Amino acid sequence: MSLCKHCIQGVTHEGTPTGKIETIGGLECYVATPTVDYPKDKVLLYITDVFGYAFVNCKLLVDDFARNGFKVVAPDIMQGDPIPEDALLGVEGGFDLAGWLKNHGAEYARPPLDKVLAALKADGVTSVGAVGYCYGARWVFDLAFDNAITVAAVAHPSLLQVPADLEKYVATAKAPLLINSCEVDPQFPPASQAAADKIFAGFAPGYKRPYFAGCTHGFAVRGDLSNPQVKAGKEGAFKESVEWLKEHI
Repeated sequence: MSLCKHCIQGVTHEGTPTGKIETIGGLECYVATPTVDYPKDKVLLYITDVFGYAFVNCKLLVDDFARNGFKVVAPDIMQGDPIPEDALLGVEGGFDLAGWLKNHGAEYARPPLDKVLAALKADGVTSVGAVGYCYGARWVFDLAFDNAITVAAVAHPSLLQVPADLEKYVATAKAPLLINSCEVDPQFPPASQAAADKIFAGFAPGYKRPYFAGCTHGFAVRGDLSNPQVKAGKEGAFKESVEWLKEHI
């Protein structure tokens, strides 16, 4: 499996995060809580792209989900080793994405998620939704395979094996699945999008694949908001995710 150049391209967004850092299951997490009453037995697990939970774009999205009524937990699945944010700037010499990924596969990312989930469930959480972007979407699929989550929402997923992972999802997962897709995406191209629509046709738990023209892989978290089409895509993908999660969590 590999990532593409779009996985480390994009724009840093402006804003002041309002969440806080908490330790859950021995792991640092960025946590945002609604300011109004919310169901304490439900949590949204936010699984980040390669820039990790400390990236301001991630924190702002976590905060936005919390404003829509979810308690949100974004674990440090990178365990202190995300891709540096200056990779977004295209620093001279580039970044060894393949080398980084070699050390950040399932054996690296999954155990922290399991620890956080165990701690949340020990604390009374009975329903966990998961939203994942790019690299993070891979682990949303894996959690769904094990029926560790109640509902899944991903945007421009990376590292999927198509059609194998899609077929495995239908065969094993019970979580309704939303895939926010876009026009230019080497990781989940039109052929994969069409395959998903065919494979998930009639999937009983629920399936939806919104499509955003004029957008490129990464748009939902690192899109250039000065481009009206990309801004509309980012906001549209967020709205689709919120509505899907509220319906199924």
